[in-house]
Amino acid sequence: MSNLSPGAQLARAAGVSLLAGALGGAAVLAGQAVVARNRRYAQPELGLALRATVGRTGAPPLRLVLLGDSSALGVGVDRLGDTIGGQLAELLAEGPAGRLVHLSSVGVSGSRSTDLATQVARALLGERPDVAVVLVGANDATDLRRPVEAAAYLGAAVHRLRQAGVEVVVGTCPDLGAVRAIAPPLRQVVGWVGRRVGRAQTSAVLDAGGTVVDLAAETGPVFRADANTFCPDGYHPSADGYRVWAHALLPAVAAAAAVAQRR
Repeated sequence: MSNLSPGAQLARAAGVSLLAGALGGAAVLAGQAVVARNRRYAQPELGLALRATVGRTGAPPLRLVLLGDSSALGVGVDRLGDTIGGQLAELLAEGPAGRLVHLSSVGVSGSRSTDLATQVARALLGERPDVAVVLVGANDATDLRRPVEAAAYLGAAVHRLRQAGVEVVVGTCPDLGAVRAIAPPLRQVVGWVGRRVGRAQTSAVLDAGGTVVDLAAETGPVFRADANTFCPDGYHPSADGYRVWAHALLPAVAAAAAVAQRR
């Protein structure tokens, strides 16, 4: 017979149960991570032009460059007009200012914030962009990078662009809790990490002089409610998803374009 009091026995039993539950939960998460990593995901469409001009000839020109991960390339769609860059360019060309948008992207699928320095160097080659849109953070979150460390690399990239006279708009880490390619409970864990990454990004970008659009807060509910916002792989946005993002980013990008025009 145990010499422990009933209360102590209950406490020990509860501790053993919690430990077993934690180990079991860790095993489930590890298994789900393996499944998620081995899924087949959409790949960059090699036929998509990374440079295009959109708008009416003679309209005020705007040089717009996208940096970041697969979303900056439009992975998940196969037409330039369906990418987030293409949709932003169309909205800017058709808007009240009627811009002639010279669009380019230096984004690389799979990029993390640590990869932005190289992209900034490429973006600043040749004629300086007027506005840069940076979309990054999802891969930092899914790789469980330290949010503050990832955000520091983003902040350094924004600072470098601002020092070069480029207006910068950052779409922070999207709502990964909406991603259908990742099963619960791993989806909830990744979503939580994504929110931490987004908060750290916001602070770093503002400190560096950039503008922030909280994609998780502004568009997450739409992605959670509508499966059609994802392409067939359940991870990358569809044309509808990129349209939702483009409309969320548009006010900040249009304001940045107006500032650039006054220079």
